[in-house]
Amino acid sequence: MAGYDERDGKIWMDGTLIDWREANVHVLTHALHYASSVFEGERAYGGRIFKSREHSERLRESARQIDFEIPWSVDQIEAAKAEVLAANGLSDAYVRAVAWRGAGEDMGVASARNPVRLAIAAWEWGAYYGDAKTRGAKLDISKWKRPSPETIPAHAKAAGLYMICTMSKHAAEAKGCSDALFMDYRGYVAEATGANIFFVKEGEVHTPKPDCFLDGITRQTVINMLKDRQIKVHERHIMPEELEGFEQCWLTGTAAEVTPVGQIGDYTFEVGALTRGIAEDYEKLVRS
Repeated sequence: MAGYDERDGKIWMDGTLIDWREANVHVLTHALHYASSVFEGERAYGGRIFKSREHSERLRESARQIDFEIPWSVDQIEAAKAEVLAANGLSDAYVRAVAWRGAGEDMGVASARNPVRLAIAAWEWGAYYGDAKTRGAKLDISKWKRPSPETIPAHAKAAGLYMICTMSKHAAEAKGCSDALFMDYRGYVAEATGANIFFVKEGEVHTPKPDCFLDGITRQTVINMLKDRQIKVHERHIMPEELEGFEQCWLTGTAAEVTPVGQIGDYTFEVGALTRGIAEDYEKLVRS
């Protein structure tokens, strides 16, 4: 497969559809040096982006949290995403919207005079964790911790917050794992590098309280699905030693969808009926 910079197709950039290979930025783009960038990952099923408007709203809110305003409205972003899917002839696709501070008069930490730019791309992308969707993903435990919300805008989907995710996922893959699990700055179980996590014990579901990491759109969707099934959901702080007592586990995210987890470090989990049922129900929901 060609690299992501060497593909055919169209990318929407600053209000115009341009050739994929022409969607470039200058080396002195502020975001490249100072991570002044936010993004969204979305999936289209049958030509319709699941929870599309929520993603567009969150993109603008993430930008606000890191101190810039995207100069396109939610309606304009929605229209641009539809235009990208149509231009590339895509029905089932992954959609990436990214906004950033570009190159301009400022090239230090401050960048208030630089333009804010926006691009939207889409491509075909299968299961994020490959065959883990059937057999269960294997997770490493990261040496890094999710930091305090007093130190970062923890609820923004901002590029800089993913630095430790990249390092943790590389370390996990080197050990033969699919991903890594973070603890937070207090030692509680937090999330994977790009997905939220759920556990099952005695027919009830437990998931970390998202008070220092992103409360994912897929996470919120799955919680509502569980409640519709009359399954009790505990959103709470989870200690790492509790992993031994959980029976099932899964990850949620736009890319991950609902992916079972078979192992975290030395702890193993059954890919059980509830996990499979939620995964199947989610698949039906996004295509309904």
